[in-house]
Amino acid sequence: MMEHQVTPSKGARKRRKRVGRGDAAGQGSTAGRGMKGQKSRSGGRVRPGFEGGQNPLIKGLPMKRGFYNPFKTYYFLVSLDQLNEFEDGARITPEDLLDRQILRNLKKPVKIVGDGELTKKVTVAAHKFTRSARERIEAVGGRVEEL
Repeated sequence: MMEHQVTPSKGARKRRKRVGRGDAAGQGSTAGRGMKGQKSRSGGRVRPGFEGGQNPLIKGLPMKRGFYNPFKTYYFLVSLDQLNEFEDGARITPEDLLDRQILRNLKKPVKIVGDGELTKKVTVAAHKFTRSARERIEAVGGRVEEL
């Protein structure tokens, strides 16, 4: 077989429908769009999310677009791995974390979470602790102080 003899299988290629080429062609006059109406006109489509004038679902769900609860307490989360930067026996406060650039500012309270391993015996003063963080700090001989 030569390169010029290669052809697609029978029925693999379908000719496109040429609409609006006269009634004799089979798709004349309305060109397959039916009679009148919005969908028969050029550009006659509704935008995505339009529900016929009814208030769209997306406008009724403010939570889906993001929501900030002014009454919720948002914490700066500090993992145990980050506390390994301090020397053994140190007392760690939010101000010390700010000095080491672990915190950006002191506007939010600090919560210590139990991610990673703590290798130093330190005293940690923060606003909240997860149960696992508290257990791991005390397991290496450190102390926990809630502010």
